[in-house]
Amino acid sequence: MKETAKSRATFVVVAGIVRTVLNGMMNKKWEGLENLPEGGFIAAPNHCTEIDPLIVGHLLYNQKRAPHFLAKAGLFKVPVLGAVLRATRQIPVERSTAGANRSLQLAQEIVADGGAIIIYPEGTLTRDPELWPMKGHTGAARLALEGGIPVVPIAHWGAHEVFPRYSKSFHLFPRKTSRVVVGKPVDLSPFAGKPLDKATLTAATEAIMDAVTELLADIRGETPPTERWDPSKHNQASHGRFVDRGRPDDAADAT
Repeated sequence: MKETAKSRATFVVVAGIVRTVLNGMMNKKWEGLENLPEGGFIAAPNHCTEIDPLIVGHLLYNQKRAPHFLAKAGLFKVPVLGAVLRATRQIPVERSTAGANRSLQLAQEIVADGGAIIIYPEGTLTRDPELWPMKGHTGAARLALEGGIPVVPIAHWGAHEVFPRYSKSFHLFPRKTSRVVVGKPVDLSPFAGKPLDKATLTAATEAIMDAVTELLADIRGETPPTERWDPSKHNQASHGRFVDRGRPDDAADAT
């Protein structure tokens, strides 16, 4: 199913607002745009601040690739927001088997139409104290291997200075720059044809996270930790907010 006239019109309105706001908040520097495939693909970005989806969506939309995110099913029930999500064909993530199958089918349709699916492999904002990518979930790898879909790693840095993780206010001055780098599709050929068991999906996910981390290391000019942050080893939940620097956060992470 191609983008409908309603979907395109809604994207134009939303993008007009988002681009105006982001351009007013920070400078942008985009690199590696030539690495975006001509056909459908999965974009796998790092996740360090709540405004990440706007940063990645802005880049993709400006390349004439309508961004489609996996979003919590409950958000589709929120007045106005739910209507926008449905109109722009965002993908609800549901816990039931039937709901999950519907989400998978919609994602496959979007990719088949040449669309871009944005999946945050970390599942939530990184818990790493230095904001390096943490241990990933296997959803992006599974979707990619099941459908033979290319996974494009994306790393960005700088937006967290404008809106720090779990912040309640923006820091606009001095003016900052959001730098986004698009990498070449991850080579998942070693996993093609293998059973999609835990070992295969974990290894494929590690390959994706390695690619994202390498891009971010280049942006930051720093060396990432030798061991990727694993929330379970630090008594942290894998989703939702967590106790950061001794301050409890009780609201659920919306990403």
